[in-house]
Amino acid sequence: MTGLSKRQAEILSIARAQGRVLVDDLTRRFEVSAQTIRKDLNDLCDRRSLTRVHGGAVIASGVENLAYEARRFVAAEEKKAIGMAAAALIPNGCSLFINIGTTTEEVANALRGHQDLLVITNNLNVAMQLYRQPKIEVIVAGGSVRRADGAVIGSSAIDLIEQFKVDYAIIGASAIDDDGALLDFDYREVRAAQAIIANARSVVLVADATKLQRHAPVRIAHLSQVKTVVTDAPLPQRLQAICDENGIEVVVTVGKPAEEADQLSVPE
Repeated sequence: MTGLSKRQAEILSIARAQGRVLVDDLTRRFEVSAQTIRKDLNDLCDRRSLTRVHGGAVIASGVENLAYEARRFVAAEEKKAIGMAAAALIPNGCSLFINIGTTTEEVANALRGHQDLLVITNNLNVAMQLYRQPKIEVIVAGGSVRRADGAVIGSSAIDLIEQFKVDYAIIGASAIDDDGALLDFDYREVRAAQAIIANARSVVLVADATKLQRHAPVRIAHLSQVKTVVTDAPLPQRLQAICDENGIEVVVTVGKPAEEADQLSVPE
């Protein structure tokens, strides 16, 4: 990209490789002040190459998702906390869907100590986490496997999902619009997620706060269709109002005081 300084180009390269960059890490790496790094990030956000998050920035994309390994680095600790909180909502002796996503995988990881669960998933990573647990039965949807992240997609996966009516669905989203739309990038993945929502008695959305700062082109569902939201920071007022109007429980794992917010400009 033309017009970037050498340091800005390297920052962008790091963000593409890791999914996000942090102000503190960059100040140590380049041996410059936090103010200088924030200016670099501001410039990259103005170019729509990055999007601000607490303490740093992530790759901005409204058409194509981040690579799977990069997504695992984004808000990793927050996702672990969300996974533990969501797993705590799931009782022993129930059935559930777990769909595609790095956050839903953290829920699966936290469920390993549960007993007498029936888990239906179209996520091979979830299946690998749970199939060795003696008190958890795992059913994997059939179909084409997406090499990028182990997602099982296509009509065969949907056909299997529609054979069940489960107690809970654990779902993620790549982005959440301010009107409550839950969004993703792959329409084939979205069709499976819609089948999961339609065939669960209670839907739990797990999403870290970075999802509120991203865009994606394909609609999964609307926030009003879920029963519980588990996230790492208080929701914006408009989304909280949707939850209040629809009786949706919001579980916040980590509150971030406003005074701690990083001083980055938000690209319009």
